[in-house]
Amino acid sequence: MSYYLKDPGARVDYAIDWAPYLDGQAILASEWTVAPAEAGGIEVAEASFAGARTAARLDGGAVGRCYRISNRITLADGSVDERSITLRVEER
Repeated sequence: MSYYLKDPGARVDYAIDWAPYLDGQAILASEWTVAPAEAGGIEVAEASFAGARTAARLDGGAVGRCYRISNRITLADGSVDERSITLRVEER
């Protein structure tokens, strides 16, 4: 799991390059989740995937809070994988 800082007013893209883990498989679906889900917390404003890369545009967050952002993908053979990052929200 990776750790990053985010300003509460920033709307920033975060991406995962899945190429080293796909073993020739294609990504069919990608879902992003935020924990904890709370009022005023980080929200997924947009999400996309192309080729072996998934991305999410994240918005908001409460100062001093940490959030786990997870990306769960489904591959062409039906297998599922997940990666997470941790964001700490701080005024920057």
